Amino acid sequence: MKYLTCLLPLFFLNLLFAADPLPSWNEGDTKASLLAFISASQVEGGEGYIAPGDRIATFDNDGNLWSEQPMYFQLIFILERVAVLAPEHPEWKEQQPFKAVLEKDKETLKTFGEKELLELMAATHAGMTEDEFSDIVSEWIKTAKHPTTGKLYTEMTYQPMKELLQALRDAGFKTYIVSGGGVSFMRPWVEAVYGIPPEQVVGSRIKVEYEDGGTLRRTGEIDLIDDKAGKPVGIYQVIGKRPVLASGNSDGDFQMLEYATTGEGPRLGLILHHTDGEREFAYDRESHVGKLDRGLDEAGDRGWLIIDMKKDWGSVFGE
Repeated sequence: MKYLTCLLPLFFLNLLFAADPLPSWNEGDTKASLLAFISASQVEGGEGYIAPGDRIATFDNDGNLWSEQPMYFQLIFILERVAVLAPEHPEWKEQQPFKAVLEKDKETLKTFGEKELLELMAATHAGMTEDEFSDIVSEWIKTAKHPTTGKLYTEMTYQPMKELLQALRDAGFKTYIVSGGGVSFMRPWVEAVYGIPPEQVVGSRIKVEYEDGGTLRRTGEIDLIDDKAGKPVGIYQVIGKRPVLASGNSDGDFQMLEYATTGEGPRLGLILHHTDGEREFAYDRESHVGKLDRGLDEAGDRGWLIIDMKKDWGSVFGE
């Protein structure tokens, strides 16, 4: 009887996942840990049980659900918008940061920090209604292609992570995107690509104003930078609950993982480590995009699971 009792959890685990929910993941400790967490969350009375209302999982987007090299895809969108809008702004020819963009001055572009990027975002994303901006993004994402792979950006989403999102939803989790990218940039297309509805997207945002007649117009003022310490703030403001699972790939996600995993009860922090320079890109501590340094150093002590892209993924883009 004791032997049978020990086998029962394995029996129910195998029954629950008779069809592999993570087929693009290689067999190993990482996949097993993910499946064990998801399975345990549903076993009422067990140590790993998570009440249905608390099953909240948050995922960074850039570098975690889709690629982010050689630069953030929204930044490419912004740079293209500068070129489109330049005829209406002749002063940009001599005014930074626009001058460097129009001249394709890569050395100057590399020096841009948050101040310059926010200025570019405000100039290219403001002044129009939310509906107008959504239409622009929707049209762009249909045809825009990665500068080196030639793939549509929506084809550069990670198949293993999409499988994980679905496995969590099948287990009663609500999956959210919590990204440094603009919330209005992501909402038009994320449901079709990830199965995440627009109301479950938390991102950086600029302020909007209501106009008589039922219109929301975008201003040039920043409302939230949803990066680093801004991510827990955005989660609290939009979701209102501490997630039990958080997944990211860079030090910009550190505070989100810390916020998620320091709560009571079962918790899981995930860090996607880009180790595959053949199928995607290999980078971490020295990268100017998606730098991962502190997260690598502290993941072990904090009990966070590091996903090794080269080792743990049988497929990256669904090859």
